[in-house]
Amino acid sequence: MSRKYKFKRLLTKLVAWRIARVSEKNFLYILSLVVGLLSGTAALILKRSIHFVAEELTSYIALEGFHYLYLFFPLFGIFLTVLFIRFFIKDDISHGVSKILYSISRKSSKLKPHKMYSSMVASSLTIGFGGSVGSEAPIVLTGASIGSNLARMFKLRYKYITLMVGCGAAGAIAGIFNAPMAGIVFTLEVLMLDLNMAFLIPLLISSVSAAVLSYFFMGDAVLLKFTQNAPFEVSTIWIFILIGVFTGFLGLYFTRATLYFESRFKGIQNWILRLLAGGFILGMLVFLFPPLWGEGYTSISTIFANNGPNLLNASLFEPWKDNPYVLLLVLAGILIFKVLAMSATTGGGGNGGIFAPTLFAGAVAGYFVVKLLNVVFDLGVTENNFALAGMAGMMAAVMHAPLTGIFLTAEITGGYGMFIPLLITATVAYVTIMAFEPHSIYTKRLARAGELITHNKDKAVLRSMEVKKLIENDFEVLAPEATLRDLVKAISKSNRNLFPVVDKDGYLKGMIKLSKIKNLIFEPDLYDQVKIKDLMFMPEYYISSQDSMETVAEKFETSNRYNLAVIDNGKYLGFISRAMVFSNYRKTLEYFSHD
Repeated sequence: MSRKYKFKRLLTKLVAWRIARVSEKNFLYILSLVVGLLSGTAALILKRSIHFVAEELTSYIALEGFHYLYLFFPLFGIFLTVLFIRFFIKDDISHGVSKILYSISRKSSKLKPHKMYSSMVASSLTIGFGGSVGSEAPIVLTGASIGSNLARMFKLRYKYITLMVGCGAAGAIAGIFNAPMAGIVFTLEVLMLDLNMAFLIPLLISSVSAAVLSYFFMGDAVLLKFTQNAPFEVSTIWIFILIGVFTGFLGLYFTRATLYFESRFKGIQNWILRLLAGGFILGMLVFLFPPLWGEGYTSISTIFANNGPNLLNASLFEPWKDNPYVLLLVLAGILIFKVLAMSATTGGGGNGGIFAPTLFAGAVAGYFVVKLLNVVFDLGVTENNFALAGMAGMMAAVMHAPLTGIFLTAEITGGYGMFIPLLITATVAYVTIMAFEPHSIYTKRLARAGELITHNKDKAVLRSMEVKKLIENDFEVLAPEATLRDLVKAISKSNRNLFPVVDKDGYLKGMIKLSKIKNLIFEPDLYDQVKIKDLMFMPEYYISSQDSMETVAEKFETSNRYNLAVIDNGKYLGFISRAMVFSNYRKTLEYFSHD
């Protein structure tokens, strides 16, 4: 007896025992705890892996001067990642959050088992060697995959699988940032799970358990250190508003430029050339702007410590780091080229997300705006407070998640004294970008392909319905050579008022509507004289079994018909009725509902 068979048999017994002994509600609580602990553990492993690789590499780089090793490390990291994905995983694991949204939309929340570890390994190689991306999206995909696969293992229903996907995502965010509230808010705001209050309890359990685990093993080491050197003053509100507008437009550039550069890399058909192009561009950018190395949290900490000029250390610009104008030019260059560095990393074949790059760009943006104001107008305001607000503004703009930006920024930095300005900046940034871009960077790819349905329950329900399963075949079929007498016989046996006319090869030649010929029914003299082919007509509106339910709903709306013929390449399959669609819609909506 194989181990696989033994495990499957044991699992079957465990599932049966659970159904008999443990209520569904209590089991969800238990499973959410397990998912939270596993997601938190995964976050710890990923962070430690990245730091181990990065520290081993940077130990070879001296503290003074610029270094040609910056040119080669990122390329080597992307190379290892490509080999791992291409020859071991053999699947696309990029854009983790978008993958989760797609799985919820089109895959009944099913994520492949290898995603419980593959994105962790790939992102460790990419980021540890200097890839200019974040580890958050890979770990969120890991946590969501853990939740999805455990829920499916225990034979849970769709809505509970989706809930566990959310629990895994919340646990991953909470674990990697030690920010339980941000984990919950991210799940609700970005993944757009349609959950009621009762389902918030499992999210809380997962998020808190992951955060406690993270704190137990890492303490405060996972947090960005932020010290509020000056209290928030009402007179500076206009600066926070200005930063909100600036990060709103910067977020617009961030979103569109990322998608543009990614499309350019995809246009390179040869994967080796794509790897070399991405690695070379990234290496050059990191060489010119060392803060673009890795996730960027070290640079954020430097800004928070009011040591912004130190961002020029180990770069060509270090001799002029005390010149404020040179510093401003370098900061502007970092903001402009961060998108290219990130896109070169992922476009070349690396693995990582935009979470950390967004926080990094936000901190630099806030610091840049206030530094510019201080240099030009000599305001003398504290710069690190505004860098913190810039982080919230960029998250609100790029991810269309203002609440996540506010809570995450406050939690990971302990900057709760800045809650009001964070709220102001995030709101202004969100309103600014929404005027130009209705989709976040996560959802824009799916929206372009017409796959974004997690944010629209009606669309989600329709997408889960299949035309083939709604086809009705209880219609009396007539041949074109049949007579009126045959039609009268068919009417006596049918409960329908439509009669398809189909030839011997199954092709639809037309149809007859009872209301159109009812006057002939009472003319027996015509029974053998009138042919069906003289009475039939071809339907103006019809559908294919391959059409989406959105297309079906649209045709019902525009045609004002109660029945639509289903025809594939001219062959008659049956009819689909408005009543059947509505009935199935209600059942599916109940299935999707989390009441």
